[in-house]
Amino acid sequence: MTVTVFHGGAVRVDGASPDAERLVVVDGVIASPDTPIPADAEHVDLEGGLLLPAFGDGHAHPLLAGRERVGPELRDATTVAEIAARVRAWAAESDQPWLVGGSYDATIVDGGMFDAQWLDVVDRPVVLHAWDYHTVWVNSAALRAAGVDATTPDPDLGRIVRRPDGTPMGTLVERPAIDLVLGHAPRPTLAADVDALAWACTLLASHGITWVQEAWCETDDVPAWQAAAASGRLAVDADLALRADPTRWPRQLDELRRCADGIDDTPGLTCRTIKFFVDGILENHTAHLLECYHDARTRGLPNWSPERLVDAVAACDAAGFDVHLHAIGDAAMRAALDAAEGIRESLSRGRRLTIAHAQVIDPADLPRLADLDVTICFQPQWALEDAVMTDLTLPRLGPQRELQYRMHSAQKAGARISFGSDWPVGTADVLVGVRTAVTRRDLGGRPGGGWQPEERLTIDESLAAATSGVAWQGGDQDHRGALRPGMRADLVWLTEDIRAIEPDAIADVHVRGTWRRGIRTFTATPASVASH
Repeated sequence: MTVTVFHGGAVRVDGASPDAERLVVVDGVIASPDTPIPADAEHVDLEGGLLLPAFGDGHAHPLLAGRERVGPELRDATTVAEIAARVRAWAAESDQPWLVGGSYDATIVDGGMFDAQWLDVVDRPVVLHAWDYHTVWVNSAALRAAGVDATTPDPDLGRIVRRPDGTPMGTLVERPAIDLVLGHAPRPTLAADVDALAWACTLLASHGITWVQEAWCETDDVPAWQAAAASGRLAVDADLALRADPTRWPRQLDELRRCADGIDDTPGLTCRTIKFFVDGILENHTAHLLECYHDARTRGLPNWSPERLVDAVAACDAAGFDVHLHAIGDAAMRAALDAAEGIRESLSRGRRLTIAHAQVIDPADLPRLADLDVTICFQPQWALEDAVMTDLTLPRLGPQRELQYRMHSAQKAGARISFGSDWPVGTADVLVGVRTAVTRRDLGGRPGGGWQPEERLTIDESLAAATSGVAWQGGDQDHRGALRPGMRADLVWLTEDIRAIEPDAIADVHVRGTWRRGIRTFTATPASVASH
């Protein structure tokens, strides 16, 4: 029997109960606080910090993040010339026939549209994902290798950005257009993807996370997840959300069911969810809106008609799957709620339907949340007035649709709230998201009430979203998300009690340790703790 006792700090049980003075863990399960403590028990002095249920990430892409680190760091590049120089240096060190990386900041060019010629400093095919992963920038060699030219029609549900003469500019929008080029690139090897997952999941553990919703998994990606789990290289548990492809539906469903059934016995890994991209994103005009964009005569590029989505979600429910819906625009949000209406009875019996992002919600749809048992998985770190918001998003929406990421309104209306990072689109640091949810301000800490301050959450509401909210989303609320006897010892130890400090300082607090089922998966180094 292995016994660990945590003491010397605050122990947040569940947000509704008083803090405990200590926590006792026996063989990876939380025990009664009056459990007899053997002489050989391990004692962990919290040193005045805070012990919480471990965080979950309700929407992330660990495999994409792990693959991205193979290439150059582009996120902080502020000019096209800087990106080109980093790509050229990368090419000089790599012998790969195609160079696939990410993720660049689309705001450094007006409108976010990039020219292939700017990457022609490299004579091999180059494909760079934008930070949103709904757009890529390719060079001329990549277009030639894929045979994409002025005669290539736009695919259904995708767009090839063109110059005035009709030739491809070098920016491809949404997956069907992206795959015209990326489909010709060699896939990463199984070993490379296992390494990518091991790195990514270790990083998640360093942020206090023990469970993640992999929110976009292709069937070809599943073997890497299985191999990483079987070899003990995943520091977090994961559920894989297999992507529903609108061009192959409904015949794809049987394939997805077989794929999911194939990993039923893989420890720490499940595959019980189907992911739908209901629409795209606002910044490239592919999010689906009820009314036209403020700066373009289009309502977006929906991937699923509302009627077809209702039928597809019902089919997934009948096949035994939970559902995870990407919905950015208000029309996509309405379609997602209509789909939830179609499986209302299943939701009342424990089926999970999650709507991720919910960036724009029409006010008329907020009351529908009161009696639909859905979870809205927000990405709280986006709820601020940063360069993406001011340069790309708000000009698309216009002044009548400025309200976004309405976390408080959705919760007040009756929705369950969870948090996700969308990493690598956003940071995997949960505390950055919690801080933003509480302040609606950027890390610069600009004075004032924050952006749309009426949508702020309290610190307790934010912690619940990052813990019990994600546990509910994953259908695992009886085992995760609280520190009650009989539950798994999934724990995170913070250097300070973030409930008792100024909200602007929350992101400066450090994770000292993470435990999954009582086994420590992350230990902070003394130097990293001292830096905080």
